[in-house]
Formats: sequence, C-alpha cells, structure tokens
Amino acid sequence: MTYKETLDYLYEQLPMFHRIGAAAYKADLKNTEELCELLNHPEKKFPSIHIAGTNGKGSTSHMLAAILQTAGYKTGLYTSPHLKDFRERIRINGKMIEEKTVTAFVEKYKTEFDSIKPSFFEWTCALAFDYFTNEKVDIAVIETGLGGRLDSTNVIHPILSIITNISLDHTNLLGNTLQAIANEKAGIIKKNIPVVIGERQSEVENIFIKKANEQHAALSFANDLWKEEVLSDEKCLTLNIYRSKNLKYSKLQLDLMGGYQTKNVLTVLESVEHIRKSGYEISDEHIFSALKNVSGMTGLMGRWQKLSDKPLTYCDVGHNKDGISEVIKQIRRLSHNHLHFVLGMVNDKDIAGVLSILPKEATYYFCKADIPRAMDAEELKHKAVGFGLSGITFISVRLALEAAQENAGEQDLVFVGGSTFVVAEVV
Repeated sequence: MTYKETLDYLYEQLPMFHRIGAAAYKADLKNTEELCELLNHPEKKFPSIHIAGTNGKGSTSHMLAAILQTAGYKTGLYTSPHLKDFRERIRINGKMIEEKTVTAFVEKYKTEFDSIKPSFFEWTCALAFDYFTNEKVDIAVIETGLGGRLDSTNVIHPILSIITNISLDHTNLLGNTLQAIANEKAGIIKKNIPVVIGERQSEVENIFIKKANEQHAALSFANDLWKEEVLSDEKCLTLNIYRSKNLKYSKLQLDLMGGYQTKNVLTVLESVEHIRKSGYEISDEHIFSALKNVSGMTGLMGRWQKLSDKPLTYCDVGHNKDGISEVIKQIRRLSHNHLHFVLGMVNDKDIAGVLSILPKEATYYFCKADIPRAMDAEELKHKAVGFGLSGITFISVRLALEAAQENAGEQDLVFVGGSTFVVAEVV
C-alpha cells in the first residue's frame, strides 16, 4: 500500500469523528484496550503528560512539548485534529511521523483492525503509543480528543494530568451543562497523580476538588498561583509573570499571538513546576527559549495566525462560544475600519450561542468546509440573519476568503474562523 492508499483505507473503513461526528464516538475504552493488548501495551512504556479541557489544550500541549524538547528530552506529542496532514497528530521533537511508518503499521495490523473495528481516533491513539514506545521517547505529551473519562487516550498512566478549562462544547456527547462536562474531563484525574487545573471556575471547581480528594491527587489551580502582566502584543506577546506576587519571569515572549494565550501560559508554567518535581531538569532559560518559538518547534498552526498583511488577514480555530469570545476580544484589540468575517461552522456546535456574540457591524462571508459535518452555507446565513448578521454565501472556504480580501479596504481586517475545518482550508 502507498501512503495515500493507506489513508484512503482508514478514512473509508474507520469512523472518523471530525468528518461524521457523533457516529464515530465510542463511549468506552474497550477497543483501545484491545488494541493496546495487541501491541503489548505500549501505553505503559513511556512517561506521559495528559491534557484535557474545552479550550486551550492544543496550545498548552504544544508549549509543554516545546519546553521539554528545548530541555533536551526526546518528546512525543499527540494532538488532534490535524489541519493539513494526518501526520501532524503524531510528532517527536516536532517532526511528524514518517509516511512509511504509518503504512507499515496499517499493513501489519489490518486484519486485526477488521476484527476489532476501532474508530479512526482509537486506531490513531494505538499508532501513537506504539510509535513513541518504539522510538524510545523520554516523555510524551498526550492531548485528549474528546472529553476525558472515556477518551481513548485515558489508558495512559501519566506523571501529571492537566485540565485547561470547561465550557459548553460537544454537548450532545459530554452533557449540556458545565458540571456534566467537567465530570467527563475530571475522568483523567488518577490516583496519586498531581493535577493542574488552568482556570478556577466557580461552577465546576468543586467537581475537580472532590475528584482529586477521592484519588489523593495533589490539585492546583494555575490562575490562583500565577498572574500575568501584558507588556506588548505587537510582534510577539511579551509578559511579566508573577507567582505569589513575586516576579518570576521578566519579559517572557510567546510567538503564539492571541490574548487568550496568557491563560494557557500560566497553566504551562504551573505544570512545569510539577514536571520538575518528577525529576526533569528544566531551566528558566529553556522556558524562555522554547516559548519564543513554539510554532517553529512543534508545527502549531491556526492560533491567531496571520495569513497576510495586505489586506491584514488572521485566522483562528476557536469554534465554541468561549473560544469565539476570545477571538472577538483579539479582533477588537486591532485597529481597523471594517471587519470582513469568513464564517463556517459544523452542525453539532452551539450555533446560536456563537452567532449571538458575533459583531453585527461586520460583513459576513458564509461558507461550508469540505467535510460532511459542516453546516450548509445557506442554512448558516439564514440562522445568522436572525441575530442581525448580514452577508453572502460561497460554495467554498477559499472563494469566501478571496472575496473578503478583494472587498477589504486598506485599513480593513479580514478574519477566517468558526471551525477548525474552515481554518484547515486556508493555512
């Protein structure tokens, strides 16, 4: 099989959540456990850090991986979904898994796949664990795909668990309240394993405290212990970081733009404190160096990413109400005359919640990403009109972006977002 034939087989045979949604979600760990048994339990053969949360877990994962890599550790990184290339999901020291490794794995275990019938995500987890074991990584940063308790990644036994925050997303699968979603995310908290919660949220904090107490897991809320002062957000995000009111990191620079990254970096820094206690030698210099170049080191894309200067064009993968709220804050920080908003969403999101907070003065370019889950552009426009938003529809993301950029004046701003899969077509 060629690499393309391998991917075609996987896309056709294995249910893939990011394309078809809930039908691909397996609400138990049975298949993953069978795959791990088949592979002689690779998930037990490398140290790991486990990261869940509604928003920010991707950025947090990439920042931690960059820091560990800079400190000299051979670092695996498992994230999802991918934007351009399936292999983005599985990296070691920033380098994507090789095509031949993917193909060889599928060819070797294809018969067993046909018997076990894993989802696309279950199979991908198994591949990542096997790859990290075979390549003898020093540590791996593992991001959950969906939820936590029943997520395929939850077969690992990490040195640290991290939950970034909780907001409404995937409510059809995880529950339609913050408390229900928090209970699912709290499922990654394990016995005697410390856990960092990025943001203390009054609605759900007791869920994490109770679970951590039950598991005898040391618990800390990053935003209780750390505070940030933004010095600049022009060419890079420059911060003073305080711990217990003492200046800990002066003029810390992040190449990841977007004001919301200030929340994520506090989570990362609290996590580093725990990782150090596990015996990993990470200096302040490693942190400064890594955070200046996260994108370059780990390949992270789509987080307040500039696409062009003329006209000024940005994209962001934020796709739920809280994520889009952060995007809007960022848009308002930029001086511009008029906003041209290229918008596409998927059917199983809180469409009304997102539309209700979008700026009414913008011109919208409604489009549909090239996946079955994507909402039809005309239907999205119809819903948007009900919230006082106006614009026109396009048959593709690319055509919508081209029109927005053609219509934008010299001092205007173009933004592309609403869905990870919309962003995937423009980065």
